[in-house]
Amino acid sequence: MQITMTMIGEGIYVINVILAIIIIFRQRRDIVAIWAWLLVLFLLPVVGFLIYAFLGRQLPKDKLFKVKSDVQLQLDELLTEQRKAIGNEDLPADLVSNSVKSMVTMFQNANHAFLARKNRVKILADGQQLFHEMIEDMERAQSSIHVEFYTFYDDQIGNQIRNLLVRKARSGVEVRVIYDPFGSLGTYRSFFKPLLQAGGYAEPFLARSAFTDFRLNFRDHRKIVVVDGKIGYVGGFNIGDQYLGRHKKFGYWRDTHLRITGSAVFGLQGRFILDWNATASNGLLPSDHIEQRYFPLTRVKGDTNMQIVSSGPDSEMQQIKMGYIRLIQTAKRRVWIQSPYLIPDDSVMDALRIAAMAGVDVRIMIPHMPDHPFVYRATQYYAHELAKVGVKIYYYERGFMHSKTMVVDDRLSSVGSANLDYRSFKLNFEVNAFIYDEKITTQLAKLFEEDQRLSRLITAKMFDEQSLYLRFKQSFCRLLSPIL
Repeated sequence: MQITMTMIGEGIYVINVILAIIIIFRQRRDIVAIWAWLLVLFLLPVVGFLIYAFLGRQLPKDKLFKVKSDVQLQLDELLTEQRKAIGNEDLPADLVSNSVKSMVTMFQNANHAFLARKNRVKILADGQQLFHEMIEDMERAQSSIHVEFYTFYDDQIGNQIRNLLVRKARSGVEVRVIYDPFGSLGTYRSFFKPLLQAGGYAEPFLARSAFTDFRLNFRDHRKIVVVDGKIGYVGGFNIGDQYLGRHKKFGYWRDTHLRITGSAVFGLQGRFILDWNATASNGLLPSDHIEQRYFPLTRVKGDTNMQIVSSGPDSEMQQIKMGYIRLIQTAKRRVWIQSPYLIPDDSVMDALRIAAMAGVDVRIMIPHMPDHPFVYRATQYYAHELAKVGVKIYYYERGFMHSKTMVVDDRLSSVGSANLDYRSFKLNFEVNAFIYDEKITTQLAKLFEEDQRLSRLITAKMFDEQSLYLRFKQSFCRLLSPIL
């Protein structure tokens, strides 16, 4: 019997289908992710398996949970004692408004996220301003500088901050850096060699390599800086020249970051310590070595109450997504959102639709230009769907919109690293500040209005008038949205 190329091809395809079904269903996954991966594996025989090898496999839970048994408990106890010492113990239920109480309780139960009271918060919406203040705070550091970023580029600002960290390490300040190897492509371990030689530490998240790690889909997207345990930064900026508007492709970079002093810094410091112990190959911080110098007593005359909330594939809770949904459900008057990527799952889509159809002023601002083509087309698809039910979609046109903020009514808001997409909900390690304060919420709303004047309203009719080919690309990319 003569074996033809057609028969060989059919045999390969049958084997491909069988293996695809076995591989996808042997691990617990969301049903939409299952169908998305099956689509890739069926449409791209052999090649699809290579894509899956790098992007589809899950992280080993023993690696992710190893720090929690010995460190999380002591962190909880230490933070409780510290909060009591400065009069920041959890608020009694009858002293918290109902809308805030439900959020606070949810995050306390789902994320060990305590309610940090009376913080001083400064909103930083420009890269020049952010790096100026961050560098000044690092220069004044006396005890420790802890840095965790998705992107730490080997460029002008990256070298400036690296060299500053080297100087501080030589002066006796404890310096530790966590960076994501995928987000920092082009930054090799040798870039941090001067810091290591100066007595500091620098580690790729979970000790992974962008070129040899076969689970690239799980990324440390957090952006955390803690100086002396007293000053904290969290938000959307990374370390790189493009975040200062120095890249022609993106132009002006619009982002939002927070500078925090007060007990909320404890939440950022605790998150960093957990991530460090899951990552470090040396210089671990074992439970009997977490000294109070990482959580110094600070009394700040501030007005802002907040919770620092983190989420990632080490938990099935999707805590930040839960927070977004709860914020939207709470809205009576407005929900204003900024996100570079708009690829929500069904639960978030339903929450936004319900709010818009109930008369809430829902506005979403996204970039007018892509940085990832597939993601951008999927974002356009979901923007169109939301515009159909009355959500106002704005294309930010001054430069690139990278801010991740949510403003709800007059006193609820969120700023952090998490986008409004599947990746931030399920695949990335993220951190957000959920804020319960009228002043900060008002400032964020004013920033949104300023950005809106630099944006273009895109209506459902305008989406309908796009070419059939463009709408096809949007619909196709939407099919891959759970794995983008």
